[in-house]
Amino acid sequence: MELKLSAEVRAKDEKLEKDLIPGVVYGRGLESRSLKLNYNAFAKVFAEAGESNLITLNLGGKDIPVLVKATQKHPLKSTYTHIDFYEVNMKEEVKAEVPLEFIGESKVVKEGSGIFSVIIDQIGVECLPGDLVDHIDVDISVLAEFGDAIRLSDIVLPKGMTLMQDDTAVVCMVEEPNKVEEVVKEEVVEEKDAKASEGEVKEEEEKK
Repeated sequence: MELKLSAEVRAKDEKLEKDLIPGVVYGRGLESRSLKLNYNAFAKVFAEAGESNLITLNLGGKDIPVLVKATQKHPLKSTYTHIDFYEVNMKEEVKAEVPLEFIGESKVVKEGSGIFSVIIDQIGVECLPGDLVDHIDVDISVLAEFGDAIRLSDIVLPKGMTLMQDDTAVVCMVEEPNKVEEVVKEEVVEEKDAKASEGEVKEEEEKK
């Protein structure tokens, strides 16, 4: 499904109405242009596109293929305050972060004796814009025993896509409940020790 947005060129220092959001579009060898677009329309499309799907942006009556390169948010309201679009050349490869979607069932987790842990939930790839996808499936049914793991090298990438990370990195794994509890306990103890050390330092400083 093609994702579309409409935008207008924004004049310098132009004040925007409440339903509009400012942005910029730029690309390799292209002059950056300030723009404005409807907030709700952007939020709806971005929820589907993320940063790994192409969007057809109509700017000044011309359709251009873009990716959302960055977003800025209000620190308190978490609403979008500015959008960066990157105009892509359909014949040149781009780098993007693609989310991973975990499918299937792990036998050991289904039986209630294992804990499924996700270490990486998106991966960096490089490909032509037309080869981008909104997610990559990872079948976890192969995780049958404690300690079983899926590495980046185990993931079959879509045609035309190249991984831009160390393929030995662990994506997800199944762990024993008691080992997870031990890790949590160790972290709690370390945190308590750190706080105790801070308290001792403060006491020494107060004495001085």
